[in-house]
Amino acid sequence: MAPQREWFEKDYYKVLGVSEKAPAKDITRAYRKLARELHPDANPGDASSEEKFKEVSAAYDVVGDETKRKEYDEVRTMGPMGAAGFGGPGGGAGFRPGPGGFNFEGGDISDLLGGMFGGGGGGRRGGRPGRGTGPQRGADLEASLHLPFREAVAGVETSLHITSDMPCSTCHGSGSRPGTSRTTCGNCHGRGVLDDNQGMFSFSQPCGACSGEGSIITDPCPGCRGRGIERRAREVRVRIPAGVADGQRIRLAGRGGAGRNGGPAGDLHVLVHVDADALFGRDGRNITITVPVTFSELTLGVKLTVPTLEDKPVTLKIPAGTPSNKVFRVKGRGVATKKGTGDLLVTVQVVVPTDLSKEQRSAIEALADTLPAASREHLGV
Repeated sequence: MAPQREWFEKDYYKVLGVSEKAPAKDITRAYRKLARELHPDANPGDASSEEKFKEVSAAYDVVGDETKRKEYDEVRTMGPMGAAGFGGPGGGAGFRPGPGGFNFEGGDISDLLGGMFGGGGGGRRGGRPGRGTGPQRGADLEASLHLPFREAVAGVETSLHITSDMPCSTCHGSGSRPGTSRTTCGNCHGRGVLDDNQGMFSFSQPCGACSGEGSIITDPCPGCRGRGIERRAREVRVRIPAGVADGQRIRLAGRGGAGRNGGPAGDLHVLVHVDADALFGRDGRNITITVPVTFSELTLGVKLTVPTLEDKPVTLKIPAGTPSNKVFRVKGRGVATKKGTGDLLVTVQVVVPTDLSKEQRSAIEALADTLPAASREHLGV
């Protein structure tokens, strides 16, 4: 792997809390401990923890790999002067002694001179051994999930059925026929790069025979034809937290497309769609419901039995003279989330009859004759 500018700027050992001489098992142990503490699933909504998790993962990706760690230790000994060749302080193209004089690294100057002398400007420079095509992270995927209203409020564990790239079930991602393995490239002798000495300059470019891999699949897997991955259907178990809202996205780390060359899998982003409920609505953490009442009930007062999401009805005492569309609040009967529990908001709404019998009409007319007219003077008409 080619050195990165960040290698000069960040102390990955300090990020993981280990010494530069720490054995590989101690580095792995430290990474796993930090990963468990900082994982986004353990700290939902905590941007700081997620950023630290990414930093720890990036550190372990380098010093947790024997080849990368050796190269990381080597380039860090170059100090600030070495960083200039990678866009660090000082700018420009860095250089160090090469087999034929100086070996320029990084920047457009190396590409320009490579073109002048017939060397490859891109790819690996400096003749450093390693894989030209390193581990590649898998693609992020997106899936939709439709949930009934009450399951979204209570939380649920369900399954998603998706089709995506996965490690080949025949070769388990190696790309080689089972029982065989890759062989060292005879063209670059496993280095992944070829040097091209041009007098005082030395250039390198990825090996064309192995595409910079350093090894070749001589007997490809019949299942994936050497790709190491295959597209197939799979089931993903998903735990939906209580109180998920319509349109909310949930990220499942590492459940996306398969990585290549040993790279990590991508993430799966689940877009949640919540179906409407026949009785209840939602306003943030509050649950809403509208209860029909009659004119006489609001006029005289009444006790109402109101359903809740827990299937435990509550009784509301509606005082006499309550206006239509008045909202009553029942504490603690809303959506329960990590940030708190909402309330049940009950709206009482008068239902106006449209099909009266003669007796009912006569009774209402008699009542109307006894009631004062509503004041409309404020309307100014």
